[in-house]
Amino acid sequence: MPIAEFEIISRYFKQEIKRSDVILGIGDDAALCAIPPNRELVIAIDTLVAGVHFPVKTAPEDIGYKALAVNLSDMAAMGATPAWMTLALTCPKNDETWLTKFSQGLFELAEIAQVSLIGGDTTRGPLSITIQITGFVPPHSALQRNGAVPGDGIYVTGTLGDAGLGLASVKKQVTLPREIQTFVESRLNRPTPRLSEGQALRGIASSAIDISDGLVADLGHILSASGVGATIELERLPLSSALRESLPLEQAWYLALSAGDDYELCFTMPRENRLSADSFVRIGTIEKNPGLRCLKVDGCLFMPQKMGYQHFA
Repeated sequence: MPIAEFEIISRYFKQEIKRSDVILGIGDDAALCAIPPNRELVIAIDTLVAGVHFPVKTAPEDIGYKALAVNLSDMAAMGATPAWMTLALTCPKNDETWLTKFSQGLFELAEIAQVSLIGGDTTRGPLSITIQITGFVPPHSALQRNGAVPGDGIYVTGTLGDAGLGLASVKKQVTLPREIQTFVESRLNRPTPRLSEGQALRGIASSAIDISDGLVADLGHILSASGVGATIELERLPLSSALRESLPLEQAWYLALSAGDDYELCFTMPRENRLSADSFVRIGTIEKNPGLRCLKVDGCLFMPQKMGYQHFA
């Protein structure tokens, strides 16, 4: 006999509340939380739809993990410390095996990030997952998109393009050695939210954004908000050995610039700042002239035909 909605919530999503700032969690009409003193709230929301944000055959534990990861990435881009989340889950049937694995993936990352699920909703329909996440920053310290100025360096964390290659692998558009396939598909299905890096950039970065739709598209949001232009030096793009070994260089650049789903941070800061460069690299410079220029080492322009993912393009 199919289990009912409230049994789904109780069985799979009513986890033990571990945060002291959660007064009332799942089980009532709304949650009650205590806002820490001298903090500003940071709130983000993302929806993942089957066949749009993840292939329909993606493992449910990976769907749960990624649904939270993309929201945590928004927290990282603001320099925030995440705290609470709500979940709206729409699924075609109450498949107990699927729900078990989905919730395991979700709470695996929630435990790492110390985020409590405090409420939500379950409905029947095409598979989609919406998570709203709330975090905190000290007053007037949140990273934003509108502070880049000419002369700032442009930086990114991690490596770019791996998730794009992972998606091509899942779609059987490329054939990869097993080790590389495992790596790039993991980068697609289980991105790493750069929370500690984002928090370390408070008071240092002049602007920041996470790379969800592709570097060109997302850096473009910084340029638009800040009223500036930029040049990217293509030889500086951080490419994994898996990507370099799998594709010709210009195809690797294409994925790094436009594929998206990397969930790394792109940020700007004055060149005189001296942060440890273990987790990020400088890829370009903010300039006064509007527009984005991607230059090869010989000075020739290179721009991908596709600028990044757009839902309604």
